Amino acid sequence: MRVLVAGGGISGTVTAMALKLAGHEARVFEAHPAGGDDIGAFLTIMHNGMDALRAIGADRPVIDASFAACGVELVAPTGETVGRREFDTEGLDGPRTLTRATLYRVLQDEAVRRGVPLERGKRLTGAEAGPDGITAGFADGTTATGDVLVGADGLRSVVRRLIDPDADAPRYTGLTVVYGYTRAPGLPSAPGIYRMISGRRAFFGFTTDPEGATFWFARIPDTERPREEIAAVTPAGWREFAHAAFDGDPLPCAEIVAATGDEVFGGHAYDVPETRVWSTPHLVLTGDAAHAASPAAGQGASMALEDSVVLAQCLRDLPDPASAFAAYERLRRQRVEKLVAASAGQDVGAERGWLYSHHIDWDAKITA
Repeated sequence: MRVLVAGGGISGTVTAMALKLAGHEARVFEAHPAGGDDIGAFLTIMHNGMDALRAIGADRPVIDASFAACGVELVAPTGETVGRREFDTEGLDGPRTLTRATLYRVLQDEAVRRGVPLERGKRLTGAEAGPDGITAGFADGTTATGDVLVGADGLRSVVRRLIDPDADAPRYTGLTVVYGYTRAPGLPSAPGIYRMISGRRAFFGFTTDPEGATFWFARIPDTERPREEIAAVTPAGWREFAHAAFDGDPLPCAEIVAATGDEVFGGHAYDVPETRVWSTPHLVLTGDAAHAASPAAGQGASMALEDSVVLAQCLRDLPDPASAFAAYERLRRQRVEKLVAASAGQDVGAERGWLYSHHIDWDAKITA
């Protein structure tokens, strides 16, 4: 089967690799000349995401480019440590932290190494079904034809609107998220753990990589502003915005922010609580294009990785795309919508076994 994949990010590259392993011909079309959206952010791939990568033998490049996260420490607004949770890694590789730009790079490099064609600067503008399958059109005037088109094109997916012109727009969560990195000496250190701090006005988390760099993020309640205004904020502007949210708190947050240079990036957080229609006979969604969660759960990348592998299994084992897409939705919808609903409340609960212990057996047969 000839599969066109719109989007060269996390879900797109892994979908293409999994499809190739399943015996299909996949081509990836990435809108950006290099990297992708949110390249300034960092993320943690949790146990279930690493399990999905392991299912197709793609975990090692990510492990080599990241560092381990072993647990979470919870800190109250007073500065008092009120809880600690160790990640259960028995029988599993633990979670891994890396920048989004690094993750894009290693997954794209691995896809190309496996023989997956990846074309950059190909922004999808539309697609039409015809006697030869589905023909995708791009902003540069070129086209490509395949049997199906996978929409791995993110939060503001073009494919989502092609499938359902009345699909809901992404929903603003009421939060602006700022990410930063600093190598300044003398800061509080949290090697191997995430120290999660509830400030009086906002939430802050940080960890320390093996070289001593501090990775931090802040989730700050905020009113929604136009995308153009957000895009125009400078690193200094994001630093000042984050510092003000913690100034005066008896916590290390403001100190860490103040010690950060220009490696500061921010933006509004959105989710997609429900996508009514996931597919047509020629089109299907994966990752954030189908379901985007608030960053509170730390599961966006991991759920996208699960999607990618399960979709490839369905296209491997079922006789036609429509039946494969139906099976894929049946296997994925309830799980991802439960995650999005929980993360919208900024808490997925103390019991996270249903998230972390999820296992994909690549050799398992998918039935309709």
